[in-house]
Amino acid sequence: MDFNFTEEQGMLRDSLAKMLRDQYDFEARRKIVASESGWNKDMWMQFAELGLFMAPFSEEDGGLGGGPIDAMVVMEEFGKALVVEPYVPSVVCGGGFLKRGTDAQKEEYLSGIMSGENVFAFAYAEPRGRYNLADLETTAKKDGDGYVLNGHKAVVVGAPWATHFIVTARTSGGRRDAQGVTVFVVEKSAPGISTRDYPTVDGRRASEVYFENVAVGAESVIGEADNGLSLVELVTDEAIAATCAEAFGAMKVANEMTVEYSRQRKQFGVPIGKFQVLQHRMVDMYMEYEQSVSMTYMATLKLGDDAVTRKKAASAAKVRIGQGGRFVGQQAIQIHGGMGMTDELAIGHYFKRLTMIDAEFGNMDHHLKRYTDLSADMPVAAE
Repeated sequence: MDFNFTEEQGMLRDSLAKMLRDQYDFEARRKIVASESGWNKDMWMQFAELGLFMAPFSEEDGGLGGGPIDAMVVMEEFGKALVVEPYVPSVVCGGGFLKRGTDAQKEEYLSGIMSGENVFAFAYAEPRGRYNLADLETTAKKDGDGYVLNGHKAVVVGAPWATHFIVTARTSGGRRDAQGVTVFVVEKSAPGISTRDYPTVDGRRASEVYFENVAVGAESVIGEADNGLSLVELVTDEAIAATCAEAFGAMKVANEMTVEYSRQRKQFGVPIGKFQVLQHRMVDMYMEYEQSVSMTYMATLKLGDDAVTRKKAASAAKVRIGQGGRFVGQQAIQIHGGMGMTDELAIGHYFKRLTMIDAEFGNMDHHLKRYTDLSADMPVAAE
């Protein structure tokens, strides 16, 4: 199979890599994370000017005619630099939903996403929902032609910076029913929305988001009312593929940092990289990285296949990334020693990000079960 990138994708990668080397090194990132806002709005707008936000969208929607592979290229470079700005929540998730919305929704929101002016956050997780996308206590009750939202969404990544939310809510049926799930686009400034913002372990920002009698119109529904779960699963699988690309980008740098450190650090008068046991360990780290790359490529290429094939590929990649990221991160810290977890050393930040990626959009255990159920032609059980 041909895994070569197009000339345009190569140019996109090279331009982004140069920008990040020049303006987003480790010290610059530390300052961004430590700032009051927790992100760099000017850098976000530079990403927009470079065309990163337009790359995954079709020309009909005003984009550059790319797709998930373009998002994968961007996220690999973001993973190498540990970029904290919310590309997946806003472009992959927000854009992923809205490009499948009505013409009016596309016209109102997509250009703002591509220009960087609209920042979206995906409010889907709930305190008791685990990783079941249909397990919703947030409700949207019919009120005339519109709806009234009530509920609590947990760990909404990028919400402190967002202008809009994509919200999943139950409009009918029982708490875990596949039917009765509806997707809404809601302005963050809408009356009745409150947030509690906080930093995450890996240097990002997230919020607990509360909806109290938030009125939304019928035009806020994305897709089909009561039948939105399949759309949620599709966009989430796209987000998984993009996040996996971020992970193997981070793994690549973690491996390189560890090899370089093993050449410099001396024990008993020789570099520790001369010790055979550490050489074997670093080879194992490299193999975990290579396998993660291959699985992410497969998941990205299968996003356009039928639902079962797509879900299996996404879950397989997420399991592989979870295992590989844990191994690479832990071994890198072990080889660096205790100093590896200090804030001043970059490797600890890569370890934290790789650890947190396992929990995003379902951890290893969840996706292993999902893959097993799909392979056995069983319905994916609610947790």
